[in-house]
Amino acid sequence: MNSKKTPTRWSKWLLGAMLIMASVTTPVIEGQAAVAQPSYKGLETGINQVISSQRMRGTRSSVIVREADTQRIVYQYRGNQGITPASNVKVLTSTAALEVLGKDYTFDTDVLTNGTVKNGILDGHLYLRGTGDPTLLEADLLRMARQMRESGIKSVTGHIVADDTWFDTQRLSPGIHKSDETYYYAAQVSALTISPNKDYDAGTTIVQAKPTRNGRAGAVTLTPHTDIVKVVNRTRTVPKNQRNTVTMKRQQGTNTIIVSGNIPLNSNGNRQWVTVSNPTAYTADVFKRALAKEGIKLQPTARVTRGKTPENTKLLAKKESMSLYYLMMPFMKYSNNSHAEILAKSMGRAVYNEGSWNAGLRVVRETLEKDGISAKGMYVEDGSGMSHKNKIPSEKIAEVLYVAQSKEWYPAFERSLPIAGVNDRMLGGTLRNRLTSPVVRGKVQAKTGSLNGTDSLSGYVTTKSGQELIFSILTENVRGTAKPDIDKMVQVMAAQ
Repeated sequence: MNSKKTPTRWSKWLLGAMLIMASVTTPVIEGQAAVAQPSYKGLETGINQVISSQRMRGTRSSVIVREADTQRIVYQYRGNQGITPASNVKVLTSTAALEVLGKDYTFDTDVLTNGTVKNGILDGHLYLRGTGDPTLLEADLLRMARQMRESGIKSVTGHIVADDTWFDTQRLSPGIHKSDETYYYAAQVSALTISPNKDYDAGTTIVQAKPTRNGRAGAVTLTPHTDIVKVVNRTRTVPKNQRNTVTMKRQQGTNTIIVSGNIPLNSNGNRQWVTVSNPTAYTADVFKRALAKEGIKLQPTARVTRGKTPENTKLLAKKESMSLYYLMMPFMKYSNNSHAEILAKSMGRAVYNEGSWNAGLRVVRETLEKDGISAKGMYVEDGSGMSHKNKIPSEKIAEVLYVAQSKEWYPAFERSLPIAGVNDRMLGGTLRNRLTSPVVRGKVQAKTGSLNGTDSLSGYVTTKSGQELIFSILTENVRGTAKPDIDKMVQVMAAQ
């Protein structure tokens, strides 16, 4: 993982020094120096022009801008109106997770047994137990299998039991439509899941189709390979001048992935992240293959089943994930939905011993209330923002961003936010191709959000005069996209 530090915004002590210097030139009134408040008339005019433009006609918006050090509102437009925030819900999920779970929180994946080892034979079952680690890779399962082999285990008489009971069995949040289920952003959530690479899109497999010989089917591969998924290859290799028409889609309710279309010669083909139905079985199957690769034999009658690990087991191998401090980077930079939902369920498990959305979102609401932020006027039914039914006023998100600054874990949150116009993917994230002009590039750290008919952006901006502002811009009922309009509003802020 890229360990570069993100550029920080103006620190509070520097702002204080600037204000002290500014006060030297302010007029003296009744024996005291009056520190003049910055004027934001240009900001108000500029944002109003964007909101009232022809492009924004019919769009419902909730916009608020505050000073980051005082929380003074310098602009608002329907700041108390609930709007579908899309992935701006992740501002609530991430800050609550840092508060409740802590920045040092990790996920454990264990291999345990209730059997005994004699002469290299493990007489008993293997239990693969997960607690929601979204960063588990095939390489980790191979390492755990290697630990077993190095401890002297050569064969196993029992079954592989996949234990995902840390969370409940509800795999999809309420806002996921059937048409979304094949795509990486709508992966099923399980306490035992695996990611295909270090983007950590848990619950997906990478499907790649490459050309072979003209007129023949293309070559289709899965990463990691799994026997849980059935690939139906309907591709055809065509001359290099023809169009690439390859599509990949999992049939709803199955683990059959249909790959079809033309693959031109001398092309890279196509590669997509496709969700897997039942991530628990998927992870256990990859583990089974890892055992075989490490030379650990299972009986021909051995099955992969789902169950709960009994109490009288001993640990054979273990993988501890990166801490939440580091997970925040791929989570927020890439706006990873599965991370958000896993963290929501993890909070429910930590506080109420219930790994469910209901328990987790209750923890989020209670965390807001504890920080003095009323949840009144908010409705949230997932941790990622996929649901169009989610409604949050911009003023609430701005309050969360303000309170976050005073928290011990704030540096972990701040560094996780995408930085405007910075090309490095682990720094710019979902803002790397936006707000690229010199006025704003590198001066905005904010969370993006986008659904059909909905765009949002909330975060921090440093103005031309050195003032730090907190902003939240939420839009819905959008025709096309509101991203250019949102960016214009942020540019107005940065120009102050």
